[in-house]
Amino acid sequence: MSGPARFPLAVLPTPLQPAARLSAALAGPSILVKRDDLVGFALAGNKARKLEYLLGDALATSSDVLLTGGGPDSNHCQAAAAAARVAGLACELVLYGDEPRQPRLNLELARRFGASVEFTGDPDRASVDGALADRAERLRAAGRRPYVVPRGGATPLGAVGYALAVDELAGQLAELDADPEVVLVATGSCGTQAGLVAGTVAAGRRWRVVGATVSRPPAECRDRVLRLARGCAALLGSPAPEERDVELVDARGPGYGAASADGGAAAGLAAATEGLLLDPVFTAKAMAVLVATIGTGLSGPAVFVHTGGTPVALQSIARRCGDRQR
Repeated sequence: MSGPARFPLAVLPTPLQPAARLSAALAGPSILVKRDDLVGFALAGNKARKLEYLLGDALATSSDVLLTGGGPDSNHCQAAAAAARVAGLACELVLYGDEPRQPRLNLELARRFGASVEFTGDPDRASVDGALADRAERLRAAGRRPYVVPRGGATPLGAVGYALAVDELAGQLAELDADPEVVLVATGSCGTQAGLVAGTVAAGRRWRVVGATVSRPPAECRDRVLRLARGCAALLGSPAPEERDVELVDARGPGYGAASADGGAAAGLAAATEGLLLDPVFTAKAMAVLVATIGTGLSGPAVFVHTGGTPVALQSIARRCGDRQR
């Protein structure tokens, strides 16, 4: 498949690495890790593939400011700030809640990349959506040309990055003579899983794409993933995914943004066996789902898509170090 206009950011292909020690520790089938944490741009992880196509469209439409939002720990927002400046665009971020009392690494990175930041004053994540629309209107009234990206870059166009990544993954699997039963990924704003679903259906692959939902209830995610995947497929002129193509497991634990005990144990195992750094909000919870899936008797190989989250992972470790010192 060929995609829409792209502004290159990621260093591709990212590695696909066998995780033999992790597989042995779980006494299960072989595990391979798709290292999108090593995407090579601004610790952006999976956000880089999405932003390549969102920025491509922003430049094609002569926009002059990238406007997006999320939370103070948002991986998407810091990646968007870096990508916008590399593309020659201004960047404005709208974040829910108030200015944090304690420093947040992603927020500090976004500001270092030159983004301007405003807060909604409302802890509800959805408060960002209306605030983005209001800010866009003010920018237009001032003669600016904003390109508005929803939280997480979750649009059909953003999902194109992961639909096209399926061919990359398939080529690497062929080189390793591996035929996975499942491709597992953390699902937050739903765009990454949607792209993987659209690309898997388009390529006629037999593996199951399983999303570990860390943010929303599975039923809500199922609707979002399917809608985004179908929109992505329409952009690429490929077959539309069906409901049966969307599989989700509830991995929220105590809630979005809160570490889970299962996630912490899974992150510790991944670090001890493979040197993988997982963040408590997304990838640790997804790894816990992989551990549980293998425990129920997965018969074939599994691919774990490591979506990044490095700044949040480092911040979490730093906090634990500070707690020990106190």
